[in-house]
Amino acid sequence: MTLRIGTRRSALATTQTGHVADALRAAGHDVEIVEITTEGDVTTAPLSQLGGTGVFVSALREALRDERVDIAVHSLKDIPTAAEPGLTIAAIPPRVDPRDSLVARDGLTLGELPPGSVVGTGSPRRRAQLAALGLGLDFRDIRGNVGTRLAMVGDTVDAIVLATAGLTRLGQREVITEVLDPLQMLPAPGQGALAVECRAGDASTLAALAGLDDPDTRAAVTAERALLARLEAGCAAPVGALAEIVDDVDGPVVSLRAVVGALDGSVELRRSLTGPVADAEAVGRALAETFLVDGAEDIAPLRPAPPAAPTTSSPESAQ
Repeated sequence: MTLRIGTRRSALATTQTGHVADALRAAGHDVEIVEITTEGDVTTAPLSQLGGTGVFVSALREALRDERVDIAVHSLKDIPTAAEPGLTIAAIPPRVDPRDSLVARDGLTLGELPPGSVVGTGSPRRRAQLAALGLGLDFRDIRGNVGTRLAMVGDTVDAIVLATAGLTRLGQREVITEVLDPLQMLPAPGQGALAVECRAGDASTLAALAGLDDPDTRAAVTAERALLARLEAGCAAPVGALAEIVDDVDGPVVSLRAVVGALDGSVELRRSLTGPVADAEAVGRALAETFLVDGAEDIAPLRPAPPAAPTTSSPESAQ
């Protein structure tokens, strides 16, 4: 039986899907890659105006339901936190570096950018955390694939911020001028991880994907996504989170850090919590409760805005 894998058409998406396809082939499976266009690929509207999560996954999920494909590969950070009826995330492979990276003109680091420098980013999360650093930066909302964004550096913007994982998977780490420490910039929940999804009742595909799942990565992203779910925040909300599996005196624990920030950088809440790996979801929900008690809803727009009317073209999203 040939396993048909659905993917978005961007270079990053097809590269990520290629990694999953290679792992399945190495396990002895025949694989066919099927390219699918999603809503996020055919609009120039800022991501914060597209109605929140799901703009990059809905078409892939439709292809799964219609049995045009057997597997869909997503960037985990793009997937809504609510369970999708009839589908399941069968595997979460080992995570690539979840941090954000700066790509700046003249090889500059974040601290070396002069006040008034323009940073291009379409992410409210990145913008809020950069603004909170008080470096006097200006911001420009940008979209486009990795190549398009990189071409802007030194031309229309002084720097951009991209996910380290995306640049790593594309073999372009050499363009990074600084990998940003999570103390400055917490990533999006699920950043750097892939979600391999299939139909919940497809036993043969579930069995084929089981060997790709990494328990530590699954536990970490479960904590991050549980926090996001309890906050009822979309993927465009100014919320960052990073969970890590670390050794404690009684064995491994999940250590979760998160941030909620005002878009102008005027207020920022950072909180953390540690708990048993087996209770990763509870850890995420408990930390979210702390944010709510401490007034997160008063400082940042957490819930997705109504979707904007799309304007069509051919951009590709990048992490």
